[in-house]
Amino acid sequence: MPMNTELHYLTIAEAAALIAARKLSPLEYTDALLARIGSVDAQLNAFITLTAEFASEQARKAETEIAGGRYRGALHGIPFALKDIYNTAGILTSGGSKVCRDNIPSFDAATTTKLYDAGAVLLGKLQTHEFAHGGPSFDLPWPPARNPWHLEHFTGGSSSGSGAALASGMIPASLGSDTGGSIRGPSSFCNLVGLMPTSGLVSRHGVIPNSFTFDHCGPMARTVEDCAILLQAIAGFDARDAGSIASDIPDYRAALAGGVKGLKIGVLRHYWEQDMPAPADVGRAMDAAIDVFKKLGAKVEDAQTRPMQDSFDTKVIIAESEIYSIHYDNLKLRPGDFGRDFLGRVLPACLFQASDYVQASREHRCIVAGMQALYEKYDVLLTAGFGPAPRLDTHKTANFWQKTSIFTPSNVTGGPSLVLPNGASNGLPLGMQIIGRPFDEATVLRTGHAYQMATGWHTRHPQLTAGAAQPAVSPKGNEPRAADMDNATRDFVLHTAERAGLKLNDTQKTILLETAPFALVMAERNRKPRERMNEPALVFRFPLKRTK
Repeated sequence: MPMNTELHYLTIAEAAALIAARKLSPLEYTDALLARIGSVDAQLNAFITLTAEFASEQARKAETEIAGGRYRGALHGIPFALKDIYNTAGILTSGGSKVCRDNIPSFDAATTTKLYDAGAVLLGKLQTHEFAHGGPSFDLPWPPARNPWHLEHFTGGSSSGSGAALASGMIPASLGSDTGGSIRGPSSFCNLVGLMPTSGLVSRHGVIPNSFTFDHCGPMARTVEDCAILLQAIAGFDARDAGSIASDIPDYRAALAGGVKGLKIGVLRHYWEQDMPAPADVGRAMDAAIDVFKKLGAKVEDAQTRPMQDSFDTKVIIAESEIYSIHYDNLKLRPGDFGRDFLGRVLPACLFQASDYVQASREHRCIVAGMQALYEKYDVLLTAGFGPAPRLDTHKTANFWQKTSIFTPSNVTGGPSLVLPNGASNGLPLGMQIIGRPFDEATVLRTGHAYQMATGWHTRHPQLTAGAAQPAVSPKGNEPRAADMDNATRDFVLHTAERAGLKLNDTQKTILLETAPFALVMAERNRKPRERMNEPALVFRFPLKRTK
């Protein structure tokens, strides 16, 4: 049996094999990880709520069941933690916000229940950017998570605590959410594996929403195999989620075998070379990864999609309109309880018109339709991820509106997207992205697993000193400043906010005036001519009435 000092970097698959063979006790494993959390989390701010007593109870139950011959499967006795937007009955679900700092749900999220049913052990709730959106922020009840690879650097968001906790060995498994890259960003920055599943594959019931159109719930771990194990437990139709889609659920772990020989891979090189030019190290890492796939027998060639800006504009207009609507009552009544970064992203949505939302939805449908030719030609698409992670104190709210994201196109097209490690730059991780056809997670996971079996990037771990002090980091240069604009535009922005019922103080008005011009320009780009018969992506379906 491994020594306690080695337990914290076991994969789910490794730990499950030991537990099934009764060479590792779930309680021993849980205690070891709780000790790990106690020794390093003060440096990382990964946890909002630690559920040590509850975890010990679950671990004892798992141990008793397994000893009695009632082994449930690969997650039985495996500790995990949840991004703090997943409902946990009787346990704080804060959304990382002062608005919900006293929110104790009465029911579990669908995915929480599924992990409990699989015998998994909840260690706690993890830091998230405010309502899985604005951040990293220093003006919230909990400080932002730190990157274990360099404590002064960003984990990525919004599943920031998941990134920090997994990379540092505090947990082997987590669920994040992904609306514009929030599973894949932290995975890329922290040397992890994260999967954004196909829209509708995993239930969002009981998860605080960000965007009804683009939200995905999905697994984060340290290997592709572990993500397959987690996905197996949480995938499936749920009538309580209006976006859930009934589909066959294959054996994702079994599908990892077979390699990639003969697989057709289209490389979206223009994403990192033209649309969002990346540092040279990213390009070198991608070229090396492409060479690996070629040596493994895959057929690799460059491919082309629409410019990333098209997807970004479409996603932001729709998603910001939705999150603004979700939090509208509190934005009217208590705007001061939201963080500066959240307000800088959400307040400009009051400027979007109903026609902007519908036109963006029509564009959404066109973008999805435009992917069909690529799905027919290639088994998967390959492109870069993020990296290297920036320093926390260089964050600027306005960057959200000014820079596209390499992850957003997959949120718009809706198919599975996997991020996994493929390099390093000055000691900080780099990642790459494997994109697949809707509901073809099996091929995406198989492709990523083949790469991991041929390389060793995922086996690297950051070096942390137990009990070390957290280096001081403070934001610089992110004080809100109203953008230069003519008086007519300024008056329009403030009048529109007032008409919307927003009662903003001077600071909040400045936050709005800083980013409003970007929203106005984005809306104008979206107002291009369209055919009268072009339909939106919005679809109405009668709820299914299920009979016994």
